[in-house]
Amino acid sequence: MFNFQTFLSNTLLWIEGLAAIISLLVCYKNVTNNFWKYFAFYLVLIFCCELFGKYGGNWIMFSKAAFYNYFVIPLQFLFFYWLYAVKSLKKRSLFIILSLLYLISFIPSEFYFKGSKIIFSFNYTFGSFILMVLVIMEYYNQITSSDIINFNRNRMFYINLGVTLFYIGTLPFWTFYYLLVNYIQIWNIYFDYFLMSGIVMYVLFSISFIWGKQNS
Repeated sequence: MFNFQTFLSNTLLWIEGLAAIISLLVCYKNVTNNFWKYFAFYLVLIFCCELFGKYGGNWIMFSKAAFYNYFVIPLQFLFFYWLYAVKSLKKRSLFIILSLLYLISFIPSEFYFKGSKIIFSFNYTFGSFILMVLVIMEYYNQITSSDIINFNRNRMFYINLGVTLFYIGTLPFWTFYYLLVNYIQIWNIYFDYFLMSGIVMYVLFSISFIWGKQNS
């Protein structure tokens, strides 16, 4: 990994940690029973997972690929399905259906796409497409809202923008990873974008909590 990419990777990790700390501080100072505290817990858990993924190998032997593919990434997708479908769009049945579809996608991923030299990870690709549908629905929900003039006070605006830049923006990179790796210049540009968009996403998550605190 180039020095610049190493710098971005380390920055991404600590920005994740900063977002987790900010979210906890905001939730602690504004003790409520609303669902945002679960988003704070999610950020803490993801940061801990990233720390383990980066440094855990120094103490125990484990498969980093399996850890991310079967735990960290499904956790991320299922949480965002819940946040979008249940808490923002108020469609619990949609969450259940989309979650089941995503979990079922592991079957063809394991039996038909494992080792594929075209699609890097079918279940990740399918999960991202589901998330993209929810992102579009959320944008529509925000645009048609009667409170659209105050969109910058809506936490979901910042979260949706961050998810768009990171998960949706990097979808082609992870879907066609094996093809792009043959074009190293393009791969490096996209990998730089992956790291930078991750940094921006967690900065936006932090801003969503700070803004919510200022307007509470």
